[in-house]
Amino acid sequence: MSYGECKVYFDGSHYIAIPHTTRPSRRRFRPPEEEIEVTEQEEPQTTEREENIDQEESAPFVDDDAPSSHTENEEEVEPAVEKKVRSRTMTRQELFEELYQKSAGQSRSARKKFIVRNMKPYFKDEDSTIKYVEVQFERKLRNLICRRIRLTRKVNLQDFNYFCTFTYDGAKHTEESFMRKLRGCFKMMCHRKGWKYVGVWERSPEKQRLHFHGLFYIPDGAMPGELVEVKDYSPIKKKVQTTIQNTYFNERFGRSDFKTVDDRSMLGEAIAYLTKYMEKTGEKMVYSKGLPQFFSSDIMDEDIVCTIGNEEKKLLLYDDFSCWDEGCYMGQVSKGVIDQMRKCN
Repeated sequence: MSYGECKVYFDGSHYIAIPHTTRPSRRRFRPPEEEIEVTEQEEPQTTEREENIDQEESAPFVDDDAPSSHTENEEEVEPAVEKKVRSRTMTRQELFEELYQKSAGQSRSARKKFIVRNMKPYFKDEDSTIKYVEVQFERKLRNLICRRIRLTRKVNLQDFNYFCTFTYDGAKHTEESFMRKLRGCFKMMCHRKGWKYVGVWERSPEKQRLHFHGLFYIPDGAMPGELVEVKDYSPIKKKVQTTIQNTYFNERFGRSDFKTVDDRSMLGEAIAYLTKYMEKTGEKMVYSKGLPQFFSSDIMDEDIVCTIGNEEKKLLLYDDFSCWDEGCYMGQVSKGVIDQMRKCN
């Protein structure tokens, strides 16, 4: 028995195939979520200059020798300040996403309490609010697991050779121009020189300075500028360290750090590093074009070790299994053969 058009991925140790299946029914239509009116009170903002001017205008000339016109029992009445009420129309899920971002950095329990407290006015009671928030947190966890799996599968099918960090110099860029120009630079390198990359934006914990971490595949002869050794002081490690930096990116952006990825263990550490920042900040991964999760191949019975996974629907393959494309034998699995196979996500 053979399995046609299986989706094959590499988990870091073994090749695993997912047999082709057909969807028995259409995806059910999900009705649009009900919109709610969210009201917020805006605190009046008064600058220090305005406060001083108001005090000078309202304070009369005081003569120390003149008798006081106020009695001791007389209390000063502060004028009532009207708070502006701002209302917005949104869905409960949009409100949840907004509060979820505001509470970033808090513990999971503190985050839930914060969101429940702010969403409670838009539900019948506290129990229904808690239930809704719990469902949304489960959705967030599922999405995080899916992003983690997607990242691992994409990375394991590539030959990344550098782990890089790019930080901007405030004298050369603003945060917005840094993001825009660095994205444009990566896009040009991918199009003209065959680069591939996956990474995530992150802020430093103390100064909140934006930088980009990423795994890069840079072909031979496609490195702009020069890689030079630089000795500088690391405030995190609190000692002098030697780093490899690129003159091209240093001149245009500020600072760049290049670390060579030599083996599979270093690649695993880089994946864990990126995953940590993705989970901590909630930022989505940034992928270049042409990074598939799977390649498509027909699988023969003799190449299957056993079935694995939930309901045993996945196929664990031998390390030297044969690759077939629509009945045509392509060879035993290798990087060169995988490059010739059809890719899919």
